[in-house]
Amino acid sequence: MHKTTGSISSLLGAFQMADVSMRYSQFIPRVYNLALSLGFEAGKIMPSRAFCSDESQGYPIILIAKHFGSFPFNHGLVGGIVATDRHGPHAQHGQDLFIIQASHVGYDPKTKHFGTYRRLQTKKQNETSNCGKICGALDWYLNEYNFAYNNIYLIKENGKTKIIIDNQLLHMQREEGLMLKLEQFVEVDECGIPVPETSLSTSKIFTVSPNLNKYLEDYQWKTQAEVIGHRLHPDLFYFKRNISEHPEGRDHLEKNLINVMPYIVTSKWPALTAAQANTQIEFDRAFRSISQDPSYKGKKVFFISGLNVDISPQKEQLFPLTKFIPWAAYVQDEYGEQQTWEQAELFEKLIKQSTENPDQINLEAAIEIMQGTKEIRLPF
Repeated sequence: MHKTTGSISSLLGAFQMADVSMRYSQFIPRVYNLALSLGFEAGKIMPSRAFCSDESQGYPIILIAKHFGSFPFNHGLVGGIVATDRHGPHAQHGQDLFIIQASHVGYDPKTKHFGTYRRLQTKKQNETSNCGKICGALDWYLNEYNFAYNNIYLIKENGKTKIIIDNQLLHMQREEGLMLKLEQFVEVDECGIPVPETSLSTSKIFTVSPNLNKYLEDYQWKTQAEVIGHRLHPDLFYFKRNISEHPEGRDHLEKNLINVMPYIVTSKWPALTAAQANTQIEFDRAFRSISQDPSYKGKKVFFISGLNVDISPQKEQLFPLTKFIPWAAYVQDEYGEQQTWEQAELFEKLIKQSTENPDQINLEAAIEIMQGTKEIRLPF
């Protein structure tokens, strides 16, 4: 079943971006200092990340290792899904536990386009989809939306507003596809059944409902049929898709997104909106599992969720200029006291922290020490 659109638009609209984004080189020392302010002990913090497996996530991982003094535990699945069955091992690996979850989206500053990333290791440094998992999941929905976008027509005949709908979109018994909320599109009879005025070879003509006329109140109706296009509002349709309900399985990302998908496919940047929505949904799911997992009882836990924006590397850059957009955080102490910080509160706490971290390690020096240490031969 599709959720009410009011709750969906409210969820997406609550996510602020431009005013709260910060460079990873500033975010990580700030979040480390914030952890210390919560009573976390330097040298006893086990960081963990639930990131996608994309190489563009490497730079944030390096910074986590540099500032927390430990390579982060891998808590994530492709697409930025939290692997909740890894809570136990993570809890065993440190005294104080820090977890960061982030979906990610690429950004090309030249084209000002979200959803792509320049792959330096390809032959011609091609730009490909980013996050590939999210963009791959969106393809089917975007194709369905584009079909409806181009196969619903608006027309004015004899002073009446009418709509022409392709027969495929009227087939409500389909197991998969974009499903129109027909009662909002067309006039219905006393039994609530849409009755076409005219049946054509591949479509039907209906009188437009008062509800749709409200959505189209700024539209200049024409006597020649015109595609509905971007006027196909997300409140007017939903998707049906055969996806696995198995948690953290192959289709977990689609399961997260299907109810918000009408807003995703109609947004200016679908990949960005999808990554945002997945971050919001994963935080809500993961913080509940963390707060209830017995492995974390009696331990300090700091879980933060947000969005990684991978700005494609430019000339002479090896890594992306990644930015982090915080969404929410969950904090518990060793006595079981719990707090949840919403976006504004979390950002305020982060921005007050210093970007200086005296505890950060010199990765190159650490590697040199390892290289210079006398070899230990294994007993076989």
